[in-house]
Amino acid sequence: MKKVLFVLSSWEQFGNTGEKTGWWMGEAAHPWKKLKDAGIDVDFVSPKGGEPPVTGVDMNDPVNKEFMNDASIADKLKNTLIPADVKKEDYVAIHYVGGHGACWDFPDNEELARLCVWFFENGKIVSAVCHGPSGLINVKLSSGTYLLKGKNVTGFTDKEEKEIKKCQDVPFLLQEQMMLRGGKFVITENWSVNVQVDGRLITGQNPQSAAGVGEALVKAIEQYKL
Repeated sequence: MKKVLFVLSSWEQFGNTGEKTGWWMGEAAHPWKKLKDAGIDVDFVSPKGGEPPVTGVDMNDPVNKEFMNDASIADKLKNTLIPADVKKEDYVAIHYVGGHGACWDFPDNEELARLCVWFFENGKIVSAVCHGPSGLINVKLSSGTYLLKGKNVTGFTDKEEKEIKKCQDVPFLLQEQMMLRGGKFVITENWSVNVQVDGRLITGQNPQSAAGVGEALVKAIEQYKL
């Protein structure tokens, strides 16, 4: 069975606010559902391994409920891999799940960056949604060029961050950083679906775009015959 590696944040504390953070449930669940329906399995990796903290818990969402009630998924979420234990060759794609925690423990994680480079330079798919592209902003290819440079991309926008009043609490504004790395950042209205596909790089703007990212992943895996 084909497999996709999902990257989850291990970060628990939202800056100095006292608020809890981590990975966002729907941004894993909705892409998983699209992959599952296509016969593609998933595994999970996080910077610290073990059971990473989850936010955005909405069990009234039937996809979230199916995801969290899946016995295999539940077991894997309690025992996420650390990057060093990932067998890269087992996967056709890597997907960076959002949640504000990603802003803290994705950008400077060199092991995750090396995984991303390996996937992209070996013809695999790289995808990310919402704050998940935090894991891409410092990724440089073997050529020394930023992965994002010159590519059509998206992620959680400055306007969305402003609307939820988190601009002063996050370590950086994702849109700004993606543009500084040379990404051609594409924006739609707050909370509307926006999925950008640039070759083997797929990005989604917000939680509402998670299912669309999953659909794009399935199409790319088929397109590139992975």
